[in-house]
Amino acid sequence: MAETQVPHPREVFQLQGQGGAESAFEEARARGRLHHAWLLTGPEGVGKATFAYRAARRLLGAPPAPAYGGLGSDPEHPVSRQVAARSHPDLLVLEREGADGKPRKVIPVEDARRLGEFFSKSPAAAPHRVAIIDAADDLNVNAANAILKTLEEPPPRGVLFMISHSPGRLLATIRSRCRRLAFHPLELEDAAGFVRRHADVNMEESLRLARMAGGAPGRALALAAANALAVDDAARELIVDLPRVDEARALSLAESFRGGEGPQAFALLFDRLADRVHAMVADRAAQGLGSLDRWVQAWETLQRLPREVEALNLDRTDALFAALSELKQAAQA
Repeated sequence: MAETQVPHPREVFQLQGQGGAESAFEEARARGRLHHAWLLTGPEGVGKATFAYRAARRLLGAPPAPAYGGLGSDPEHPVSRQVAARSHPDLLVLEREGADGKPRKVIPVEDARRLGEFFSKSPAAAPHRVAIIDAADDLNVNAANAILKTLEEPPPRGVLFMISHSPGRLLATIRSRCRRLAFHPLELEDAAGFVRRHADVNMEESLRLARMAGGAPGRALALAAANALAVDDAARELIVDLPRVDEARALSLAESFRGGEGPQAFALLFDRLADRVHAMVADRAAQGLGSLDRWVQAWETLQRLPREVEALNLDRTDALFAALSELKQAAQA
């Protein structure tokens, strides 16, 4: 499969399947009831950030471009070009990516404090000042409290878009001060079609990716770029071979845990193992095939270990073999 490039949402000018959210936003804007803070919720990869940039372009003065949908703007318009180049003076984006281009574990409080200063100024070149937080789930405790101070004092002509994959994790006081827009997964066939338009995959592969992503097209495309089909095949082979554990194969997989992409490769393998175990447990439960307690325990371990490894900086190879040992015990039970 050829290398798949996943564009940043600021570079995306089409949005599929989220017409309801776009209509609700446009209606509020047309009626002069534009809320100062919008909480965009839904699974990762369904288009929340893409919507935020689409809405931002319009608020920053880009005229409608019907060819690109309800909130569409012409990619060649000066506002669109400035947003894509991250040079628009009235747009502030807070995200995990640092100034050096590397992802950070959280959005720190120093970044969050920039929001108050940004909104304290009048728009320099546009009707509004717009800020995007992608994602609010990544704010640390102090950063979340800093954001709350801005929400408590709504800025004139300022609009904030907060993207959240898990809104239940946010402070209740933050949620209560935002208007929520819900974003939903696409039908599998639609998500698969999106992947085929942007990646070199066939029908069967695109449907597998869409199913892995739960109908989230952006997530499916990211999985294609991460070679998730091969990782899923490896996870299936590891589970099919149980209680035998092919240590050579496991060590080969662990090689991908090194380097800058290591954390993502580790998380992806555990995600695919957990998904495979979950499907197997569900199938056996439906057939009434004996006790499944050990399998459920192994599934919980697969869910938990990636978080612990990241938080405590544990060895990823050791974590993989610990998980495989628990899977082996479940298969022997």
